[in-house]
Amino acid sequence: MQTFNPVSPQEAVAHLQPAVWARVNRLHLRKILAEFAHEQIIQPALQETADGWGHYVLAAGTADTSYHFRARILHLHHWYIDAGSIEKRAQGRPAPLDSLAFITEFSDQLGIAPELLPQYMEEVCSTLYGSAYIQAQEGPSAAYLAQAGYQEIEHAMTGHPRFIANNGRIGFDATDYRAFAPEAATPLQLAWLAGHRSCTEFTCADTLTCNAVMEQELGAATVAAFRQLLQEKGLDPAAYFFMPVHPWQWYNKLAGIFAPDIAAGRLVFLGYGADAYLPQQSIRTFFNTDNPQKFYVKTALSILNMGYMRGLSPYFMRTTPVINEWVHGLVEQDAYLQSTGFCTLREIATTAYTHQHFETAVKTDSPYKKMLAALWRESPLSRVQPGQRLMTMAALLHVDTEGKALLPELVRLSGLSTDEWLARYFHCYLSPLLHCFYQYDMVFMPHGENLILVLDNYAPVRAIMKDIGEEVSVLNPDTDMPEAARRLLANVTEEARTRPLFTQVFDGIFRFIAAILEEQEGYPEARFWELVAACIHRYRQEHPQLAEKMERYDLFAPTISTDALNRLQISNNKQLRDRSNPFAVPSVGILQNPVAAYRSRIAPAHVEA
Repeated sequence: MQTFNPVSPQEAVAHLQPAVWARVNRLHLRKILAEFAHEQIIQPALQETADGWGHYVLAAGTADTSYHFRARILHLHHWYIDAGSIEKRAQGRPAPLDSLAFITEFSDQLGIAPELLPQYMEEVCSTLYGSAYIQAQEGPSAAYLAQAGYQEIEHAMTGHPRFIANNGRIGFDATDYRAFAPEAATPLQLAWLAGHRSCTEFTCADTLTCNAVMEQELGAATVAAFRQLLQEKGLDPAAYFFMPVHPWQWYNKLAGIFAPDIAAGRLVFLGYGADAYLPQQSIRTFFNTDNPQKFYVKTALSILNMGYMRGLSPYFMRTTPVINEWVHGLVEQDAYLQSTGFCTLREIATTAYTHQHFETAVKTDSPYKKMLAALWRESPLSRVQPGQRLMTMAALLHVDTEGKALLPELVRLSGLSTDEWLARYFHCYLSPLLHCFYQYDMVFMPHGENLILVLDNYAPVRAIMKDIGEEVSVLNPDTDMPEAARRLLANVTEEARTRPLFTQVFDGIFRFIAAILEEQEGYPEARFWELVAACIHRYRQEHPQLAEKMERYDLFAPTISTDALNRLQISNNKQLRDRSNPFAVPSVGILQNPVAAYRSRIAPAHVEA
């Protein structure tokens, strides 16, 4: 049986040492300055330019407090800040760097509502707590991770590159952090419940059955033991579905809020499964380490993290397998997508329990309706050939505790030039996203955590997209699709159709890769964007039938606009986006498009994949 040993009061804070805390705050403040300036929430003032660097000053609301630092502004208004140069001055004297002090000093300028400020500060505090843990552990070096296994890399990641409060996890205590945080990498077993069919739904792909999923995931012996337990309670096993739950969810939410259902025998605790799992970057998704070929398991988890309470909607669960099968079918039958190696990990089975009292009483969308649900997703190991390995795409943005980036290590080990490595990456990542957009009016949420790269000799050969049910949008209402998949339709203006690509790909991934290569390798940022343009040109040459559409939705437009993610979180830290209108969000402002200069130019052929 799974047990969770509480950490001692001393262990809970052992990593909060003065030197570690100072380093974490300096690095976090660098991120605050860079991303808030990127979104034009703050306006640092240029004082002078020397040796290719600008010297900037940012004055707080009070005249006696200011921040001084060196920076270079790269494409897409990306602030490359020298972390060691950051100084805070209060009343003319040096002062310690403190992220929470910064939030306090600039709260009016940031526009945080007074009632939201304390919780936002709590999320920042929790993020710093986790960062200090990683720093104190002196996590694996970039050189080591370049040759490490999939799960080792997964658990070394440090969170979303844009959000300031990116690891809040409000709801976890110090023991929970050690037991359930991805970076703690503690194996655990999932709890299992039986939900009466009057309140529980199970859906799956046509190729599966509920019994087949249970037999694979639990094993015949555990299934038999769970059925026996129900019989001993005088209950009919045939009247129940089995469902996995996060242990934290059981103790902190379900045992209390679902007490009426438990007392009535509609919900029964069965015990723990035998297999050990590791939490992934998304916290509520688990990889089976005892049997890696089994499915991922994603469970509802009612903690607040990075803009959402991380529940799972029973309504979404009903249609998730159908949506995944439809998207999978489009990808599998498309010859071009197959040529790039692009594929999806299907969410092929789901289960959800409806709390009848909350469903009846609460007429609007609510986290209380999303507390008990789970889904099963294919394992990525089925997409790997002998000699290949997996790596989360978030690793391309990873910098270790010594300040060394992982990406240059991959390039070095591959034996390829940076041009060649990037061209292969663009071919397997950007090219299929272009095709899905221009051919099918479909956009994904292809950020680092949502995408898995398959590497062969340290270079990418295919991209695997996951989280299909919740994070795919279809922009054309006339698309021929199953009725159950029509919840993917997004209301978006013609002008905003390219915004998901510019936000998720250009601003969310490429901006950071270009900066890492410029900072750590001296690789020209302009060359990076020239290769991005070459990939777009190549796609257009190979698809002349889409030329008119590519002109209408022009990726070479002189200026672009992308989503302001921190503005979103500051304005509502419990729901970043309205899922019924996901693109009606604030903008970072008008940016110069870094590929516009290459509208009529193609990079040399030798860098093409």
